[in-house]
Amino acid sequence: MEENYIIILRESLEKKVRILKDIIRRNEEQKDILEDDNAAADEFERNVDEKERLVQQIVDLDAGFEELFKKVEKELSVNREKYASEIKRMQDLIREITDLSAKVQSQEKVNRDLATIKFAGIKKQVKKVRQSQKAVSAYYTNMSRANYYDPQFFDSNK
Repeated sequence: MEENYIIILRESLEKKVRILKDIIRRNEEQKDILEDDNAAADEFERNVDEKERLVQQIVDLDAGFEELFKKVEKELSVNREKYASEIKRMQDLIREITDLSAKVQSQEKVNRDLATIKFAGIKKQVKKVRQSQKAVSAYYTNMSRANYYDPQFFDSNK
Protein backbone atom coordinates (compact mmCIF):
# COMPACT_ATOMS: atom_id res chain seq x y z
CA MET A 1 0.00 0.00 0.00
CA GLU A 2 2.81 2.40 0.84
CA GLU A 3 4.31 1.82 -2.62
CA ASN A 4 1.12 3.17 -4.19
CA TYR A 5 1.24 6.21 -1.91
CA ILE A 6 4.86 6.87 -2.89
CA ILE A 7 3.96 6.68 -6.58
CA ILE A 8 1.09 9.09 -5.94
CA LEU A 9 3.53 11.46 -4.20
CA ARG A 10 5.83 11.38 -7.23
CA GLU A 11 2.93 11.89 -9.64
CA SER A 12 1.75 14.82 -7.54
CA LEU A 13 5.18 16.44 -7.87
CA GLU A 14 5.17 15.80 -11.62
CA LYS A 15 1.77 17.45 -11.93
CA LYS A 16 3.03 20.42 -9.94
CA VAL A 17 5.92 20.79 -12.40
CA ARG A 18 3.45 20.81 -15.32
CA ILE A 19 1.27 23.40 -13.62
CA LEU A 20 4.25 25.64 -12.82
CA LYS A 21 5.34 25.46 -16.46
CA ASP A 22 1.81 26.47 -17.46
CA ILE A 23 1.94 29.41 -15.03
CA ILE A 24 5.26 30.47 -16.57
CA ARG A 25 3.63 30.42 -20.00
CA ARG A 26 0.68 32.44 -18.67
CA ASN A 27 3.09 34.96 -17.12
CA GLU A 28 4.76 35.40 -20.51
CA GLU A 29 1.34 36.00 -22.08
CA GLN A 30 0.52 38.47 -19.31
CA LYS A 31 3.75 40.35 -19.96
CA ASP A 32 2.85 40.60 -23.66
CA ILE A 33 -0.62 41.88 -22.76
CA LEU A 34 0.82 44.50 -20.41
CA GLU A 35 3.34 45.65 -23.00
CA ASP A 36 0.70 45.91 -25.74
CA ASP A 37 -0.93 49.34 -25.72
CA ASN A 38 -3.88 47.99 -27.74
CA ALA A 39 -4.58 44.95 -25.55
CA ALA A 40 -8.10 44.67 -24.20
CA ALA A 41 -8.70 44.65 -20.48
CA ASP A 42 -10.67 41.41 -20.70
CA GLU A 43 -7.59 39.63 -22.10
CA PHE A 44 -5.69 40.61 -18.97
CA GLU A 45 -8.61 39.56 -16.76
CA ARG A 46 -8.91 36.15 -18.46
CA ASN A 47 -5.18 35.60 -18.00
CA VAL A 48 -5.34 36.48 -14.30
CA ASP A 49 -8.38 34.23 -13.80
CA GLU A 50 -6.60 31.31 -15.44
CA LYS A 51 -3.51 31.85 -13.30
CA GLU A 52 -5.69 31.94 -10.17
CA ARG A 53 -7.19 28.59 -11.18
CA LEU A 54 -3.70 27.12 -11.66
CA VAL A 55 -2.46 28.48 -8.34
CA GLN A 56 -5.48 26.94 -6.60
CA GLN A 57 -4.55 23.59 -8.15
CA ILE A 58 -1.05 23.92 -6.69
CA VAL A 59 -2.47 24.75 -3.27
CA ASP A 60 -4.69 21.67 -3.45
CA LEU A 61 -1.77 19.50 -4.61
CA ASP A 62 0.42 20.77 -1.78
CA ALA A 63 -2.25 20.03 0.81
CA GLY A 64 -2.76 16.52 -0.54
CA PHE A 65 0.98 15.94 -0.76
CA GLU A 66 1.54 16.91 2.87
CA GLU A 67 -1.30 14.72 4.06
CA LEU A 68 -0.08 11.73 2.07
CA PHE A 69 3.55 12.29 3.04
CA LYS A 70 2.61 12.06 6.72
CA LYS A 71 1.21 8.59 6.04
CA VAL A 72 4.37 7.26 4.34
CA GLU A 73 7.09 9.29 6.05
CA LYS A 74 7.98 6.50 8.45
CA GLU A 75 8.02 3.88 5.69
CA LEU A 76 10.31 6.05 3.57
CA SER A 77 12.79 6.57 6.39
CA VAL A 78 12.81 2.89 7.46
CA ASN A 79 13.10 1.39 3.96
CA ARG A 80 15.18 4.09 2.31
CA GLU A 81 17.06 1.63 0.07
CA LYS A 82 13.87 -0.01 -1.16
CA TYR A 83 12.51 3.31 -2.41
CA ALA A 84 15.84 4.86 -3.42
CA SER A 85 14.90 5.41 -7.07
CA GLU A 86 11.54 7.00 -6.19
CA ILE A 87 13.17 9.18 -3.51
CA LYS A 88 15.84 10.29 -6.00
CA ARG A 89 13.19 11.11 -8.61
CA MET A 90 11.15 13.09 -6.06
CA GLN A 91 14.27 14.99 -4.95
CA ASP A 92 14.96 15.90 -8.59
CA LEU A 93 11.36 17.02 -9.01
CA ILE A 94 11.55 19.14 -5.86
CA ARG A 95 14.69 20.84 -7.21
CA GLU A 96 12.92 21.49 -10.49
CA ILE A 97 9.89 22.85 -8.63
CA THR A 98 12.15 25.16 -6.64
CA ASP A 99 13.75 26.48 -9.84
CA LEU A 100 10.39 26.93 -11.54
CA SER A 101 8.96 28.67 -8.48
CA ALA A 102 11.87 31.11 -8.47
CA LYS A 103 11.25 31.84 -12.15
CA VAL A 104 7.53 32.40 -11.49
CA GLN A 105 8.36 34.83 -8.67
CA SER A 106 10.72 36.84 -10.86
CA GLN A 107 8.14 36.93 -13.68
CA GLU A 108 5.48 38.06 -11.24
CA LYS A 109 7.69 40.92 -10.06
CA VAL A 110 8.32 42.07 -13.64
CA ASN A 111 4.61 41.83 -14.47
CA ARG A 112 3.62 43.68 -11.30
CA ASP A 113 5.98 46.52 -12.26
CA LEU A 114 4.59 46.58 -15.81
CA ALA A 115 1.04 46.60 -14.47
CA THR A 116 1.85 49.49 -12.14
CA ILE A 117 3.22 51.50 -15.06
CA LYS A 118 0.31 50.61 -17.35
CA PHE A 119 -2.35 51.41 -14.76
CA ALA A 120 -0.63 54.71 -13.91
CA GLY A 121 -0.80 55.58 -17.62
CA ILE A 122 -4.49 54.65 -17.74
CA LYS A 123 -5.11 56.77 -14.66
CA LYS A 124 -3.46 59.74 -16.39
CA GLN A 125 -5.60 59.20 -19.48
CA VAL A 126 -8.76 59.10 -17.35
CA LYS A 127 -7.70 62.32 -15.63
CA LYS A 128 -7.13 64.01 -19.02
CA VAL A 129 -10.55 62.87 -20.24
CA ARG A 130 -12.21 64.25 -17.14
CA GLN A 131 -10.38 67.55 -17.54
CA SER A 132 -11.43 67.70 -21.19
CA GLN A 133 -15.04 66.99 -20.24
CA LYS A 134 -14.93 69.79 -17.66
CA ALA A 135 -13.48 72.19 -20.24
CA VAL A 136 -16.17 71.30 -22.78
CA SER A 137 -18.88 71.67 -20.17
CA ALA A 138 -17.51 75.05 -19.08
CA TYR A 139 -17.30 76.16 -22.72
CA TYR A 140 -20.93 75.26 -23.42
CA THR A 141 -22.06 76.91 -20.20
CA ASN A 142 -20.23 80.11 -21.11
CA MET A 143 -21.49 80.03 -24.68
CA SER A 144 -25.08 79.61 -23.58
CA ARG A 145 -24.70 82.69 -21.41
CA ALA A 146 -23.03 84.65 -24.19
CA ASN A 147 -26.29 85.02 -26.11
CA TYR A 148 -28.18 86.24 -23.08
CA TYR A 149 -28.53 90.01 -22.67
CA ASP A 150 -30.03 91.79 -19.71
CA PRO A 151 -33.07 93.89 -20.63
CA GLN A 152 -31.79 97.28 -21.70
CA PHE A 153 -34.94 99.37 -21.60
CA PHE A 154 -36.89 97.89 -18.76
CA ASP A 155 -38.78 100.35 -16.62
CA SER A 156 -38.59 99.10 -13.10
CA ASN A 157 -40.80 101.92 -11.69
CA LYS A 158 -44.09 100.42 -12.83
